Amino acid sequence: MSSSNAQLVRQALIELFVHRDLSAINRYWAAPYLQHNPSLPDGLGILADIVAGLPANFSYEPGMMTSEGDLVMIHGRYTGWGPKPIIAVDMFLVKNGRLVEHWDVMQEELPSHRTQSQRPMFSFPQWSKLELLMN
Repeated sequence: MSSSNAQLVRQALIELFVHRDLSAINRYWAAPYLQHNPSLPDGLGILADIVAGLPANFSYEPGMMTSEGDLVMIHGRYTGWGPKPIIAVDMFLVKNGRLVEHWDVMQEELPSHRTQSQRPMFSFPQWSKLELLMN
């Protein structure tokens, strides 16, 4: 994993969606910012609009990450985005230390007792827990 790009994406999302720091847009994103989510237009202005419109009960939890070169993927939970928590994989193209393009895949979170496997949709593999404990 390209740790510098992964760390950059994680920090950008935490600053913007957890701390709701709009100045993070200027630090981590670049224009033109290309958007592949069919509900969102291109550009940086939409990021500020989204964050400004988040309800008080909104939260974002970053999860597992992987990256290869300039492409970073992060698994996350968005609570308060809609009526039910959303699990997403956000994918970013990073160029020159800035997020320049975004794709995502989102689905409503179901409790583990409602999944066929009885496993949660948002969790860390056992090896990740061990790795986190060791670091």
